[in-house]
Order: sequence, then structure tokens, then C-alpha cells
Amino acid sequence: MNKNLSVTDLFLATLALLLISVSFWQTWIGLQQIFGGASLVIAIVLSLLMLFLCWMIRNAKVQGKPVGGLLGIYTFIALFCFIANFNALYTRFMRTDIYTTELRNINELYNLLETNVEANLNYSVSDVKIRQAVRSEVDLLKIQIKDPKNAGIGVEAKQIIVRIEKLLGKKITPLTPISETPDGYEDLANRMEEQIIKMAYNLSAEETALVNDIRQAVTKWNKEIQNTLVLDKKEVDEVAQKRIDEALAEYNKLGNRALSVLAGTEFSFTPATSETQDVGKIGYAFRHAIDNFGMYQFVVLAGCILLDFVIVIIILLVVNPDDKNNRHTNGNGSVFAHKRQGKTLIPHN
Repeated sequence: MNKNLSVTDLFLATLALLLISVSFWQTWIGLQQIFGGASLVIAIVLSLLMLFLCWMIRNAKVQGKPVGGLLGIYTFIALFCFIANFNALYTRFMRTDIYTTELRNINELYNLLETNVEANLNYSVSDVKIRQAVRSEVDLLKIQIKDPKNAGIGVEAKQIIVRIEKLLGKKITPLTPISETPDGYEDLANRMEEQIIKMAYNLSAEETALVNDIRQAVTKWNKEIQNTLVLDKKEVDEVAQKRIDEALAEYNKLGNRALSVLAGTEFSFTPATSETQDVGKIGYAFRHAIDNFGMYQFVVLAGCILLDFVIVIIILLVVNPDDKNNRHTNGNGSVFAHKRQGKTLIPHN
């Protein structure tokens, strides 16, 4: 065997070591979900086999022998590494995006729940825009009643009441404070709010409690989710799953409660689940990539393919079977073991 290595040999050896070293690291990470501590040994074995097969393919190519069988074996082994690499790289690059997308979806679920519940309540005022206008005016009325400069049902408060009466088409009874103190005006504002909201909504105690709890949950989770989304990538990855689990638990609880309270209406509810607990698992990585295929998914896919297969492609393209400087044997035989054959010429004296 020729012991003189060409520049091409050194280039291919260096490139193979670099690529397969990266593949080894990602394979180790990607297989931990399945094999745990044994993933290190498996990754080492697979990487060494890939290096050995690269060398054998190179030798076969130099000798001008068929490489189909070796390519088949290499492809079979490299596929295991490809799957593990894709899981590791896809999870690394897409984990935060997966979490933030799920959080935004939950935010939307809460908003839809609030809308669907309100659509099935028997309001005295059916027009949602009028109800919203009444709610805004009531908030202004409460502020005005508690204003130290003109507390109680003063001129400004009466003007607001007139506007609310026009919206409702009903007369509102001005109430009096239990005492002319801040606490007394606070109580007055709450009683005026209760009177007007009952006139606009006409809901049972259970319906009122349900609406209030859903609104509080919507406000709470809108704020929690927005606060989570502005965190840096590492912090999002650390806290997102807990937020998702808590938000979905409360969402499903409110939805099932709404089903009970609104029985007999057209309201329907399907409990929401999340698959983000499976982030990091091989099956989830491929399933999510297929369902959300785009530029990021394409880049990760292409990167994994190049990582495991580009070295073999380069060997097939670069190594020339006619390059005598690279020949190790001449004649036919096994790629794995070849015995030199030929006639011995004895010179005549």
C-alpha cells in the first residue's frame, strides 16, 4: 500500500473528521431522549463506522471498483445519524419559536372563549357595541363619583348617567352615598355600577360570575404571556412550558364551567391540549417540521443532509480511479482484503 498521502487525501481526511465530529456531537444529543446514557456509546460507534466506510469508499474508488454496496451500508448508518442530528438541531433552533407560537395560540383561545361565551348569554341589550359603550361610560361614572373635587352624583356624573340612559333606553335611579367619605363614595360607585350592569346585561348570578372570571383570566393571561414573550431566548425556554400548562389548565376549567352554566344554548367547548411537552423528542421534531414546513425547516433539513452525506459525495467526485499516484492495488478483488497478483520477471544474466 502506498504510504504517501496526496493533498487530496489530507483534505478529505480533515473534512471527514470535522463533519463527522459535528455529526457525532449532534447524534449524541439527539439520541439521549431514547437511549439516555447509552447514546454516547451509540454515537461513537456510528461515527467510527462512518469514518471507516468513507475510507473504504475512497479505496474502492481509487481502485476503480464498484462502490454501490459500501454506499448502501454508509447510507443505512448515516440515516440513523441524520434522524438524531435533525432532532438535535431542529429542537435547538426551533424550541423558542415553538413555545412562543403556542403561547400566542393560547392567548387567542382565551379571547375566543370570552367571545363565544358572551355570544350565548341572554343580554338585555343584544348589540355588543352598545354594551361596550355602556361599560366604558360606567367606568367613567365610577371615576367621577370618586373624584374628590366633585364627589358623588354631581353635574358631571349626571351628564354621564344621561348618556347611559340614551344607550339603554331606560331610566337610571341615582343612589346616595352611605357616608360622605372616600369609602362611602367607593361604595356608591360600586352600587351604581351594579345597577347599570344589571340593566344592560340581565344575567343570573352564575352567568355574571362566569363572565367576570373569564374576563379576569383573559386579562391575566394576556399580561402573563406578553411578559413571557419579551424575555430573552434562554428564559423563554425555561419558563414557557410551565406557563403553557398553567394557562391551558385554567382555560379548560373555565370552558367546562361555561358548558355547565350555558347548558341549553349553542355554546360548545373542546378542551385544549398542547404537544410542547414532547419538544426534544424525535417524533415531535419531524411532525412539527412537516406541519410547519418553511425556510427554517428547509435550512435545518439541508444542513443535516450535508453534515452526514456531503463527505461521501465529495469523495465520489474528487477521487479519480485513473490517478496512479493514488492507486493502492492493481487488479481485482475484495475492497476489504486484496492480495497482489502478477507474474515475476527474472532477469537473464
